[in-house]
Amino acid sequence: MLGGRPVFVLFGSSIVQYSFSNGGWGAALADIYARKADILLRGYIGWNTRRALQVMDKVFPKDSPVQPSLVIVYFGGNDSIAAHSSGLGPHVPIDEYIDNMRKIAEHLKSLSEKTRVIFLSCPPLNEEMLRTSTSTILSEIVRTNATCRLYSDACVALCKEMNLKVVDLWHAMQKREDWMTACFTDGLHLSEEGSNIVVEEILKVLKEADWDPCLHWKALPTEFAEDSPYDLVSSSGDATVNPSEWTIHRKIPWD
Repeated sequence: MLGGRPVFVLFGSSIVQYSFSNGGWGAALADIYARKADILLRGYIGWNTRRALQVMDKVFPKDSPVQPSLVIVYFGGNDSIAAHSSGLGPHVPIDEYIDNMRKIAEHLKSLSEKTRVIFLSCPPLNEEMLRTSTSTILSEIVRTNATCRLYSDACVALCKEMNLKVVDLWHAMQKREDWMTACFTDGLHLSEEGSNIVVEEILKVLKEADWDPCLHWKALPTEFAEDSPYDLVSSSGDATVNPSEWTIHRKIPWD
């Protein structure tokens, strides 16, 4: 924590690692929380919940002098890939996936009384687009929308059981009629339009959560927001204008 700002950690697989690319949701959050919170990226392409559990103590050490105020977690897309005949690959059976996600949540909740957690469930897929974009260096990867829904529903149910906040991406994405063509770059990873849905849903959770302190961006103080004679001079020429809270640069007026 630099200068006392709260720390938000984004933890997950490629949907997290890529979240600062191509108008991604991580970059959008970093902009929304500029001068309010530090957004840290801990994304690992291809990972499943087994690999996540292997590094929990390294990524989130319990003895760290600074603990995150918020951790946003996404795993499940790789776990849901069909099992490979060799026994290799990222597939994790759904019962084990649920147990692994429970362990991840328990570890994060143990970091501090003020550490809050939001899980993101599996989004849907454009199966046809994904088939045409998968690299030929890989063995056949079997991903289906039906399986994504099973893992998404399992994540949502676990969060209800553990009283955790969750964004149900499988349903949220499909509220948009053109989701299959608008929300993905390759049928799996998120376009800017898909990322905007993630941001909207996360902000909705943060706004509605009964947390003390509130972590919604409008509730957090802006760092060094006091008036200064070094600010830009007003049109009257006898005062300065404080731009600390300006959001006019944003394409989307986030709530």
